[in-house]
Amino acid sequence: MPQDQENFRDSIGTINAEGKRAWVFPKKPSGRFYKYRKCVSYVLLIFLIAAPFVKINGNQFLMFNVLERRFNIFGFPFWPQDFHLFVISMIIGVIFVALFTVAFGRIFCGWMCPQTIFLEMVFRRIEYWIDGDRGAQIKLDRQPWNAEKIRKRGTKWFIFFIISFIIANVFLAYLIGSDRLIQYVTDGPMQHVSTMISLLIFTGVFFWVFAWFREQVCIIACPYGRMQGVLLDNKSIVVAYDHKRGEAENGRKKWRKNEDRNVLGHGDCIDCFQCVNVCPTGIDIRNGTQLECVNCTACIDECDTIMEKVNLPKGLIRYASEDEITKKEKFKFTPRLKGYTAVLTILTGVLVGMLFLRNDLEANILRLPGQLYEHKEGNIISNVYTYKLVNKTTEAVVDVNFKLLSHKGAVKLVRNEDFTVPAQDLAEGTLFIEINNAAIKSDKEKVKIGVYSDGKLVETTTTAFLAPRSYN
Repeated sequence: MPQDQENFRDSIGTINAEGKRAWVFPKKPSGRFYKYRKCVSYVLLIFLIAAPFVKINGNQFLMFNVLERRFNIFGFPFWPQDFHLFVISMIIGVIFVALFTVAFGRIFCGWMCPQTIFLEMVFRRIEYWIDGDRGAQIKLDRQPWNAEKIRKRGTKWFIFFIISFIIANVFLAYLIGSDRLIQYVTDGPMQHVSTMISLLIFTGVFFWVFAWFREQVCIIACPYGRMQGVLLDNKSIVVAYDHKRGEAENGRKKWRKNEDRNVLGHGDCIDCFQCVNVCPTGIDIRNGTQLECVNCTACIDECDTIMEKVNLPKGLIRYASEDEITKKEKFKFTPRLKGYTAVLTILTGVLVGMLFLRNDLEANILRLPGQLYEHKEGNIISNVYTYKLVNKTTEAVVDVNFKLLSHKGAVKLVRNEDFTVPAQDLAEGTLFIEINNAAIKSDKEKVKIGVYSDGKLVETTTTAFLAPRSYN
């Protein structure tokens, strides 16, 4: 492509001139950054697979049970009553990603995104093992459906399906809990047909994504790629081609032995296209920062290898900002980054404080709708309430009873006995609060109630108490 053309920005890199899918056959990457990425990826893979099966104080380390509205984040259980905490956690996550995008571009996509990790470090490595490197894959794709192609395609797709089934089970453990998943496996698929059908649907989706849709997820489906264009600026550190050094005055040129490129005015880029061949999204990084680039660093490793072979300095493609390339300005902690950091620090502090203030047993006592107060003997005013106690711990709360803390009076349960709130469950019921009319100062009094377990105060709550307007 001529260097002065900009038409590459008119369409995505995986669509050809006829509007059809341009299949990407990336060269197998290697190099310093790829080794680092493999280490990071395998650590994250172990974390992703193990997280739903690890428990802290009896709570699953990570769980997102949307159906029952129960969430565990780093071992902390979140119930519907804690929805505000969950929302703050999600906002912190978004701001954290935004902060790193402003500073380091789409580094999350290339190094930590599950889609990239599974595709590049699991499925593509299997593909390299079965189909071979870039040239062999292109040859296999073009050849007719003979015995070799059927054998390789069938083996690869079968392995892809098995891995997709395993991934679907792991994600199911995040959704319904690992204990329930293990129970379903023990019971057998015929005992949970609906769950098995859902599992096969998810398996099909994962298989389709990793066997066919692939990099299109990052380019078309993922909203983060669009958000990148809003967050990046000339000071963001991204995977960048040093066009000042690579193009020089007369542009790039193929390598010729014993040729003085400086005298001819050509840059260090020898136009070998290896950075394009190794790119998993099929772009030419020499065209500048693009939507499709996921900052995977494969082009950096490949370019460094080529530069070493032709005795030119490494770093033609490297982590750098546009200002560093054009103005030689080093990375600075800009006011924009300071703003994101301040917001992130404040929200994190608020979340930590709210987590420390949160009780393991949450009590809600509300007046029964449509019911007024009741006069009883001895100038006693009685109100009827419903209570709901949510136990957020993995141990049962036993011998639970209520006491009135703000007034002299009595709390009477309909069941007339102490009860137990099961672990990670709730208890509901009805109670009466009785107060002498002489102790009431208004027609709508705020009363404070203590919840006791085995004689110890574990939670307090307040509610409204109605009384006659004419009081003593």
